[in-house]
Amino acid sequence: MMEVKIVTPSGLYNTYEVSKIHCTTTLGECALLPNHMPLVASLPISKLVLTIQGTEHEFAIGGGILHLNQNKVEILVDSIEGKEEIDIERAKASAERARKRLDKKDANTSIRRAEVSLQRAMNRIRVKGH
Repeated sequence: MMEVKIVTPSGLYNTYEVSKIHCTTTLGECALLPNHMPLVASLPISKLVLTIQGTEHEFAIGGGILHLNQNKVEILVDSIEGKEEIDIERAKASAERARKRLDKKDANTSIRRAEVSLQRAMNRIRVKGH
C-alpha cells in the first residue's frame, strides 16, 4: 500500500491508502504500484485514478506535481475535483465561456488563460463521463 496525501493551494484535500495510482505526467501515462522507485513528475491538466480497497476513484486535476518515495506520495495540485463532486452543468458552461473568449480574440482576451480554462472544463467533463 501507498500513503497518498493530496494538497491544493487551499490546504489538505485528503489522504488515502492506495494500491495503485494511474496518472498522466508530462512524459505520458503511468501506473504506480507499491515499492516503485522514487519519482518526481509534473502533472498536466488530466485525470487521476486512485485504487482504494480495490475500487477505482477518479479525479479531475488542474495540473501539479507528484512526489513518490518509499510508498509515501505527495500530490500537489492547482485544483482537484472527485468525479462525484463535478457539477457537469457548471463545467459545460465554463467550456462554452472559454470557447467564446477564444472565438472573440480581441486585445482584451488572454488567449492562454482561455485555453487553460477550456482544458480544465473539458477535463472535468471527460472525468464525469459526459
